[in-house]
Formats: sequence, C-alpha cells, structure tokens
Amino acid sequence: MAYAVVAHYRCAPGDAETVRAALLQAREATRAEPANLAYDVHAVADEPGGFLLYERYADAAGFEAHKAAPHFEKWVVRTVWPLLTDRSVTFAEVL
Repeated sequence: MAYAVVAHYRCAPGDAETVRAALLQAREATRAEPANLAYDVHAVADEPGGFLLYERYADAAGFEAHKAAPHFEKWVVRTVWPLLTDRSVTFAEVL
C-alpha cells in the first residue's frame, strides 16, 4: 500500500531562499530513490517562508529508507531543519 507524507515547514523569510534551494536539491535526489513515487515541493503562496512537501512512497519501508539516505541527512536534517521555526508532518496510507 502506498504511503504518503505531507510536511509543512516554516522558516524566517530571510532564510527562505536557503531552505528553498536545499529542498529542491533533496527533491532531485529523492525522486531517484527506488521506492519514491512522488516528491513535490511547494512555496505557500500567502506565507513568506512557508513550504509544503507532498511525498509518496511505495510503502512505509520506502519512507524509512528515504530517511536513512545520505541526501536526506545533508539537505533536510543538516540544512533545512535548523532553519525552521515550525514543522508539522502528517503520515497517511493512500487509499
């Protein structure tokens, strides 16, 4: 069963370009993962520094493999997360 992840990230507007660039790097690497079905990055239209990520994987194990990938550590854990002022994540099984 496919597994979806929706993440809402918020950073200071002054950090938005750094976060945007890192998320786009993560997107390219993640789309090459065998279990990744989709990885879309959105800038929230009415919220400077707001981002929405929509990710789909073949299954929950595919998402776990994503979190263990070196590019996740580099672009998300070390670059994006330290700049965030707020982060929420929803996990779902695709019907």
